[in-house]
Amino acid sequence: MAELRPIVLLVDEQKLVHSLVASMLIKAPDIELHHCYESDKAVAMAEHIGPTVILQDLQMAGISGMELLQEYRSRTAIAEVPVLMLSATTAPEVKAEAFARGADDYLEKMPHPIEMIARIRHHSRAYTDHLERAAALQALENERQKLAEANLALELLSSLDGLTGIANRRYFDTAFEREWQRAMRETEPISLFMIDVDYFKSYNDNYGHQAGDECLQRVANALAEVLQRPADIVARYGGEEFIALLPGTHSRGVLQVAEVMRKAVMALQLPHAHSPVAAVVTVSIGLATVLPMLKHEPTELIAAADQALYAAKRDGRNRVISNGF
Repeated sequence: MAELRPIVLLVDEQKLVHSLVASMLIKAPDIELHHCYESDKAVAMAEHIGPTVILQDLQMAGISGMELLQEYRSRTAIAEVPVLMLSATTAPEVKAEAFARGADDYLEKMPHPIEMIARIRHHSRAYTDHLERAAALQALENERQKLAEANLALELLSSLDGLTGIANRRYFDTAFEREWQRAMRETEPISLFMIDVDYFKSYNDNYGHQAGDECLQRVANALAEVLQRPADIVARYGGEEFIALLPGTHSRGVLQVAEVMRKAVMALQLPHAHSPVAAVVTVSIGLATVLPMLKHEPTELIAAADQALYAAKRDGRNRVISNGF
């Protein structure tokens, strides 16, 4: 990368100093020199031109050089610009204070042109190198953030059912295992619903696959809206079958939730003229609740809920059946 041109802001109330510095820099045409004759305008001018070096007097009638140093350091845009102090004062304590307040260098008036140019180039190069490193690090951080967001989006997509937009079976299996272990540790019940759209094959055959897909989407949305707690999950389990997980809920509470789900699907009023159960789309729900113990396996809860679903279908569908477990 080509080296950036040094940009110098000279802050001094004496025109003679400006003339002397300008004459010194004649032999360095690559250095761009800007003049500020009033100390109270120095900060605004620095923010406007964006210097790579500020060269300023220590003693000025307006704002003192020391105060001006602190003002530079308080402004985000110019806080790190190197400041080279120019002064006829050689007292060590004055130099020490200048460095303590943020000066990067201290030059006694007037240095040799070769020294002046060398110091300007040195500090300008160090500053622009710092800016380039900071920009590179920021670009790297931006890319890292984009990658993290892309990975998060990919992870989210991999956990959602492509048709309905709710959780898929892969996500459910992971969440179920996690909640099962937590329920065992905390001695809390865990409940499971198996939900099936009644006579869905008949619906698909008579209304078409597009209508069938739309039906599943609306049913999934209705089921998901019933669940209010963050830990509750409803997922598409396969075909027209859904599964819901409600950690920390007792059997009486889950019966009420299941009934709300059943009614929510009926409330969609999706016509199903070929259903023996009702004129609209309905669901059958089988549920089971257990207080997990070492003797239990997660698959047993799924099997119990599945048996309850079978009983709901056997008893006429469009109903909720609970299986003691």
